[in-house]
Amino acid sequence: MWLNNILETIGNTPLIKLNNITKDLPSTVLAKVEYFNPGNSIKDRMALKMLEVAEQEGKIKPGGTIIEGTSGNTGMGLALAAVVKGYKCIFTTTDKQSKEKVDILKAVGAEVIVCPTNVEPEDPRSYYSVSKRLATEVPNSWYVNQYDNLANRQAHYEQTGPEIWAQTEGKVTHLVVATGTGGTIVGTARYLKEKNPNIKVWAIDSYGSLLAKYFETGEIDMNEVYPYISEGFGEDFVPQNYDMSVIDAFTKVTDKDGAVMARRIAKEEGLFCGYSAGSCLQGVFQLKDTLKPDDVVVCIFHDHGSRYVGKIYNDEWMLERGFLDVKTFKDIIGGRGKQKLISVTPDDTVETAMELMKKYDIENVPVFEAGLNAGSISAGGLFTKIMESPDIKQKTVRDVMEKAYPEVAFNTPVERLSGFISKENGAVLSKDDSGTYHIVTKYDIIRSLAK
Repeated sequence: MWLNNILETIGNTPLIKLNNITKDLPSTVLAKVEYFNPGNSIKDRMALKMLEVAEQEGKIKPGGTIIEGTSGNTGMGLALAAVVKGYKCIFTTTDKQSKEKVDILKAVGAEVIVCPTNVEPEDPRSYYSVSKRLATEVPNSWYVNQYDNLANRQAHYEQTGPEIWAQTEGKVTHLVVATGTGGTIVGTARYLKEKNPNIKVWAIDSYGSLLAKYFETGEIDMNEVYPYISEGFGEDFVPQNYDMSVIDAFTKVTDKDGAVMARRIAKEEGLFCGYSAGSCLQGVFQLKDTLKPDDVVVCIFHDHGSRYVGKIYNDEWMLERGFLDVKTFKDIIGGRGKQKLISVTPDDTVETAMELMKKYDIENVPVFEAGLNAGSISAGGLFTKIMESPDIKQKTVRDVMEKAYPEVAFNTPVERLSGFISKENGAVLSKDDSGTYHIVTKYDIIRSLAK
């Protein structure tokens, strides 16, 4: 039997057991994989619910405009609903959100306005303030306000909580959520705790967010707030959707740990999830000492990794932020101790170059002229030339030198260095911070990867 529209596919997402990445944890860990929703995130649930309630309350009329500040996923859910129901959408978002999120919103017909991240919520430039202002200026518009709209948490009380209870046959002992607006964690927790008050609810927060401090002290401390890279959770204010009484613990996860864990989930479990999924599971590891063998832990994996292919799933982006623990050119140099770079000039004799190769047991010698990387001498190249002309020893290096070795950045990953090595080129060069040249050869790379 067919469905009437795409909105009827929202919900009933799978609960999937994690097997490899959690093998050292004492408990069963299950992922509620929300990217199976049509908009690829859990936000589809509350987006539709909030719109339906607004329609029932007469807050939006046919042909009206939906206005909201969003990190991307709520906007997608609202945009899908708007397509089906015949509304227009204007969304504000922050400049820290991935380009993919903005492009996806535009693809489903939304107008997107990008606002600065590093401003106070009350600042007229913030995405909160801009969306509120637009709601007063655009005729027949409805300002969603997912943060204070209690239909947000109601959606999860009615849907997410009952699904988890049924899928675990009531065996769930822990709910873990990377939390932002508070709707998912509060709505789901309320339902589950009504079924079993002993269920523990863990909230995952980001460094740079004030939610954890507020949970612990009841104080809104703006000193806790600073820019962070993690997306989709954490806040610089306390939305009205929060009911801290249903949350048992908060833990903060670093930007790096969340990103690295998300990549591990993809590689070790085959689940291509977003940033917050990595942070959610990292939070479980940080709180693992309280887990027991019979516990059943449910983690909410909010959205799909396609939103983050330009960020956490991009090696260069990760390297630029120091999030990848990889061996680099610098590591190879540091691992072999202090070694002077052996080089020659174009005016040295070939015999001099050969003696240096023999003395230091090396096969690759760079050629420098006036401090510049001018060429190279290799054992293989010299062997061929000597066979052709035995008297070549008395010639100058300039007469026989090969092309210069490629130069790379000092922090270039080892795996990328191999791309510069070929049959004709056996080494690469790089300068350290002081401007001193160093060399890495094919043998150096093989040895470093074997460790």
